[in-house]
Amino acid sequence: MPDFGSTQQDFPTRLCRLDLWLNPVFDQIIATEPNVGLSVLPASGDDARTLAGLKTAHAYHVSAAKDELPRQWFVSAELIAQCPDLVCVSSGGAGYDTVDVPACTAAGIAVVNQAGGNAASVAEHTYALLLAVQRRVVESHQRLRHDTGFSREDLMGHEIHGTVIGLVGIGQIGTRVARIAQGFGMRVIAHDPLLDADTIRSRGAEPVSLAELLAQSDVVSLHCPLDASTRGLIDARAFAAMKPDAVFISTARGGIHDEAALHDALCGGHLRGAGLDVWQQEPPARDTPLLGLPNVVATFHTAGVTHEARRNVAQSSARQLLMMLRGERPPQLINPEVWPVTAARIAALK
Repeated sequence: MPDFGSTQQDFPTRLCRLDLWLNPVFDQIIATEPNVGLSVLPASGDDARTLAGLKTAHAYHVSAAKDELPRQWFVSAELIAQCPDLVCVSSGGAGYDTVDVPACTAAGIAVVNQAGGNAASVAEHTYALLLAVQRRVVESHQRLRHDTGFSREDLMGHEIHGTVIGLVGIGQIGTRVARIAQGFGMRVIAHDPLLDADTIRSRGAEPVSLAELLAQSDVVSLHCPLDASTRGLIDARAFAAMKPDAVFISTARGGIHDEAALHDALCGGHLRGAGLDVWQQEPPARDTPLLGLPNVVATFHTAGVTHEARRNVAQSSARQLLMMLRGERPPQLINPEVWPVTAARIAALK
């Protein structure tokens, strides 16, 4: 494993990552670039060493898992202030909750994510949750293990064929969800304030307002990022505005929906069920009320955690970091307005 030592200072550019799990293809790709020295620093146990490494880094691959990454290694304004040479940051996922993008922009640091790298996996997981809820898969499994004397009709579920699925966000993941929906015979509507109506139609959905989506959908599925505009977006009023017997699915980010309000909507009988991969705190506490409901199917933010997706994300991150360190504009810039400043800073390294 690469290590940060005095020899690393001999490389023209220095890239750091922490020793959290990462597909080996990341290190393999970085190793093909002779002008980049890779440091793998401890996420815990030796903060002084890790900080010393980051202070002299030009590039930083940072985990996107907010509840797995120690807070001091988030790309915050405080950390940036101690890293004057940092020119580019890569988030190890489609999300970038662990990166203060405005602070990076102010400091001339380019930020990339890996949108699309896990899109197929997350889209598939969306339907794993939806089908498990509609066909009562987990409930059936548990009753077969623990109960006797019940009939198949006691576990009767519902088809998704002929239903309306409403997508809140139709980026790379949402577009795949829309494509799969057509195969199931579902009608797709979508709300995405970042896209015009023609683009939404080209991605396989009919554009609607959020209010229309909530009122018309048999299934509401979240595929938007967590930011200031979406935090708390699906609250008690939104759940109340959904069709009676609707199903709620989220493979997006915890914090977009209000967990307490969802619990109330389910317990009150307004919603049929929910499939949840994301949580305000991950993993959620075992006594989290939603986990105690029979019509909730829960997973541990694993929608994008497949062997294929993790390899894709690691590969994408490594390639984008090397592109930036060569002065080439990467394809997944989160803050494109900073690129001229970043490019000039990178040119000064050579």
